[in-house]
Amino acid sequence: MNLIEVRDVTKTFFGASEEVTPLRELDFAVERGEFVALMGPSGSGKTTLLNLLAGIDTPTHGSVTVAGEEVSALSPRALARWRTRNVGFVFQGYNLLPVLTAWENVEIPLLLLKLTREQRQRKVRTALQAVTLEDRAGHLPRQLSGGQQQRVSIARAIVADPEVLLCDEPTGNLDREAATATLELLQRLNKEFQKTVVMVTHDPLAAKAAGRVVQLDKGRIRAPGDGDTVHA
Repeated sequence: MNLIEVRDVTKTFFGASEEVTPLRELDFAVERGEFVALMGPSGSGKTTLLNLLAGIDTPTHGSVTVAGEEVSALSPRALARWRTRNVGFVFQGYNLLPVLTAWENVEIPLLLLKLTREQRQRKVRTALQAVTLEDRAGHLPRQLSGGQQQRVSIARAIVADPEVLLCDEPTGNLDREAATATLELLQRLNKEFQKTVVMVTHDPLAAKAAGRVVQLDKGRIRAPGDGDTVHA
């Protein structure tokens, strides 16, 4: 069963002097529990697609449905509530607040939910345990390695128990050892915790961690025979 459905989506950005259309009449679907890697050259629409799935952007034309909600039709307030409960985002640059500890960074999404302090503590502890960083809970980001900071950002992404993890170049700032550990963690979250993962990457080695690789080119998925979908 599809958890993600993108139907006939075109996205155009209107500038002062020109229009840019990174996605054109795109159809794309992800089954519940899949781990999909999105690849393609710069400007092919990978990050734009990820932002549409998260509700950060809205399509110019077409519809985006994730976890039973047509994201493209939600009001800003409803979208914020939906995103907190259904989508976790992992960034290349970690996006951790430098003045907060690992624990406090992970707790941030829970502050938007109606939870008691004890409920928040339990969820944060569980998320840090899942990424094997409970012993670093009191550390600031600058006291952590790049790989540890990325694991904190993954803990933050999963703390509200979302169905979908959207990862934008999650290994882009990491050395090979830390990148491998991050990919193994994403695989474990996918297989053991049944998280649906959609990951943008330029790295063919990172793409091998996914169960399916989708190639984007000029805003469209490559047609069969041109390498549109490769099973890793």
